[in-house]
Amino acid sequence: QVQLVESGGGLVQPGASLRLSCAASGTIYSRNVVGWFRQEPGKEPEFVAAVTWRNNKKYYAESVEGRFTITRDAAQNTIDLQMNSLKPEDTAVYFCAVATEAPWGPTSRRSYDYWGQGTQVTVSS
Repeated sequence: QVQLVESGGGLVQPGASLRLSCAASGTIYSRNVVGWFRQEPGKEPEFVAAVTWRNNKKYYAESVEGRFTITRDAAQNTIDLQMNSLKPEDTAVYFCAVATEAPWGPTSRRSYDYWGQGTQVTVSS
């Protein structure tokens, strides 16, 4: 069992930066993948970024490539998402998640077994 708690969301202007953090309690194993998804009202969750716990391989959605950076700290059991050059279309609730095996790959939400409660990010002038 893994419990996840996100923090760091808020209201910012376009072009600003935010850093989201996800604290995990429980064991994250080397075979696991951790990721961030986001969801707008009335829409399905959308993949944002993921990183493999063992070898730190990273994956990004095309819409955030070059602006967002995912990092993991194995010693602290935390997963951060640094978001730069934020746009209004980045507005959503952001969730972190852990996949024990990722059978559908690291970008599919079907792979993920544990989810946090989410943190709201609003980008508006």
